[in-house]
Amino acid sequence: MFSLPEHIKKVHVYEPGKPEDELKRELGLKEIVKLASNENPLGPSPAAVRAIIEDLKNLNRYPDGNSYYLKRALAKHLGVGIENLFVGLGSNEALDIISRAYLRPGLNAVYSEKSFAVYPIVVQLAGAKHKVVKVKSNYYMDLKAHLDAIDENTAVVFLANPNNPTGTAFSRTEFEAFLKDFPDNVLLVLDEAYYEYAVGAGFDIENGVEYIHEKNIVVTRTFSKIYGLAGLRLGYAVAKKEIIDDMNRIRQPFNVTRPAQVGGVAALEDKMFIKHSQVVNEEGKKYLYEQFEKLGLPYVPTYANFILVKVGFPSREVFKRLLQKGVIVRAMDGYGFNDHIRVTVGTMRENIIFINKLKEVLEELKDESL
Repeated sequence: MFSLPEHIKKVHVYEPGKPEDELKRELGLKEIVKLASNENPLGPSPAAVRAIIEDLKNLNRYPDGNSYYLKRALAKHLGVGIENLFVGLGSNEALDIISRAYLRPGLNAVYSEKSFAVYPIVVQLAGAKHKVVKVKSNYYMDLKAHLDAIDENTAVVFLANPNNPTGTAFSRTEFEAFLKDFPDNVLLVLDEAYYEYAVGAGFDIENGVEYIHEKNIVVTRTFSKIYGLAGLRLGYAVAKKEIIDDMNRIRQPFNVTRPAQVGGVAALEDKMFIKHSQVVNEEGKKYLYEQFEKLGLPYVPTYANFILVKVGFPSREVFKRLLQKGVIVRAMDGYGFNDHIRVTVGTMRENIIFINKLKEVLEELKDESL
């Protein structure tokens, strides 16, 4: 009789939120300010939208199974060969395929606590063991602890830079010191989903692509964040040809839709939009920092487009009350931050609405606690 393997039964099922229109109807709200998923608040790249609209007449055709034009554009953008590129359904598909390719029962993967929620999921799906490394007291990753956790059964190490949900990042200097001691027989996955925001902040972040031939390194990035194409589910991985060949053995044919490929090519060239997005993010961070300080709320300085902030009351309760007022943030109790929320940096208007509603919620909770 067929049955689901035990290691898959243990996978935590992702619980999506309700559509915004449904929330408006249920809560009787005219507007929802969504600051939960680290999307670009400016919308999609205008160049990408124009290119997609122009190509819609070709939706009767299957997409290019090799994403040739997108890979060619990425190769030029990154300074690598087409053979060094994997394109998939967001960076999530790359992370899943990497785990299926290189993890199995008896092997383990090393990753940090309080990091991207997909890592434990893909490791569990592969039937591998988890080696979870503690973060430092300031929520920064402990790179040395990652090295210390590696043993003879370690196949993959996951590092997010900047890290989600803390927004912390390690520098190029720190990374190069880490890389010197990283073993040659282990795969290092550098998740750089928020790379462009760190660059916009003027941070000396490593460009993982520059190191793919030094060790067994896979760099994953996405079009879902600064490029504003989250709805297209488009991401990519950069690595040695041998690793990319392994990943392509596993991926499904036509895994990237035609609109995603067309939009991705155009978005890469939309440099004005990227720059504007970086500027808006830095301005929003500055405003939110100032407001949190006025409210006496500790926060973690971020190199991404979201901020982890300690609100002093149960995370889930603050989330629910903000939702009732039309603001969606991310409750952080699932990450062990029981009195923190994570908020995406929005437009200035959205940031102001969030702060005003947060003040209301905190006042309510303080009054009730008296």
